[in-house]
Amino acid sequence: MSAPLPCFKAYDIRGRIPNELNPDLAYRIGRAYAGVIAPRGAVAVGQDIRLSSPELAQAVIQGLNDAGVNTCSLGLCGTETVYHAASLGGMGGGIMVTASHNPMDYNGMKLVREQAIPISGDTGLKEIERRVREGDPGPVADVHGEDRSLDVMQGYVERVLGFVELSTLRPLHLLVNAGNGAAGPTFDALAARLPFRVTRIHHAPDGRFPNGIPNPLLPENRAVTGEAVVAHGADLGIAWDGDFDRCFVFDERGECVEGYYMVGLLAAQMLEKQPGSRIVHDPRLTWNTQQMVQAAGGVPVMSKTGHAFIKERMRREDALYGGEMSAHHYFRDFSYCDSGMIPWLLTAERMSLTGKPLSALVEERIRAYPCSGEINYRVEDVPGTLERVTQFYLPQGPQLDDTDGLSMEFAEWRFNLRASNTEPVIRLNVEARGDAGLMREKTRELGGLIT
Repeated sequence: MSAPLPCFKAYDIRGRIPNELNPDLAYRIGRAYAGVIAPRGAVAVGQDIRLSSPELAQAVIQGLNDAGVNTCSLGLCGTETVYHAASLGGMGGGIMVTASHNPMDYNGMKLVREQAIPISGDTGLKEIERRVREGDPGPVADVHGEDRSLDVMQGYVERVLGFVELSTLRPLHLLVNAGNGAAGPTFDALAARLPFRVTRIHHAPDGRFPNGIPNPLLPENRAVTGEAVVAHGADLGIAWDGDFDRCFVFDERGECVEGYYMVGLLAAQMLEKQPGSRIVHDPRLTWNTQQMVQAAGGVPVMSKTGHAFIKERMRREDALYGGEMSAHHYFRDFSYCDSGMIPWLLTAERMSLTGKPLSALVEERIRAYPCSGEINYRVEDVPGTLERVTQFYLPQGPQLDDTDGLSMEFAEWRFNLRASNTEPVIRLNVEARGDAGLMREKTRELGGLIT
């Protein structure tokens, strides 16, 4: 049996160009998608701004067409544009060609079936990989499919704007940083309908990434947005990754608000409109989210980390909203998919309704549940490290949870420790009840045990 293809990951496809991913592989992926998923309608295909994306998108379209599947080419767009298109009536699925925030020499694909349901390792991706690897992606059809261009922007804009009450919005000053990714044109289409004053930096899509790879999850990449917020006197800063499925917001002081606190804020806001709903969250940091959801009359539901797990749990629970501390935000009325545009719109709506700056909306929660943020440690023996940490804390009688990795909960603090799926790395998150000093002390203690 041949070795697995390195570009196939647990939830998507990502690899270096051209050694791990190239037009020939993309063509075979299109053929295999057709054979495994057997779409009953056209497949939407979109692409990000990477220089290799147009050729890869054309190759996957050709593979689908040769297998007898019709395709709708969306051109340059974001991942959520493909989700929107794939969820439309009569559509059979979607493929987004993107490497999001990976280095410049990478590209990849995110695959969904009808109704924008994700295709992951457990739901077809492994079989697609096997067919591609073994050189038998599926038969060429007697009647080839056809490709046509499809512009879904107007319908997408209407759908996204439906999440806020437009009449309540005040003329806030927004500072937006698209990182030369794909977000710019979509933001502009939304902004044309909104009362905001906008200052744009690094706005033009440019696959050469003249200002670096757009990945605001990295603290070192946040400074340019934060500094620009202060320099321009903006009320709210917004930054996206390359395919804008993640949204990072900055308060009026230029401080990036951790995704953890945004989950609680957005959950409470959504619950005001639909009280009693279920809210799905990841297990890395939980106390603030759970408390805010319960106070707003909702039901918190914990799920394993990762978009495929969150979306599956949301569908099972019919959850109104789901959030991860990594700045992925999911919405039932957006086909249970993640969006990088809806969160900042909701934030602007909340600021407009309350008349409060973003800092005032989150500072009490940050004091109530201070957290470490995610800290990555490279270790040689992941299982041994987890066992060492477990045995150190077990005598203290913590509550244990293994939803995703190791979670231990004590009276005044808790932590989650989980292994990476792809590298010898352990990811640590620590939080405490109103005691930042205790949080820092326990973070140092755990760091010593891990290393």
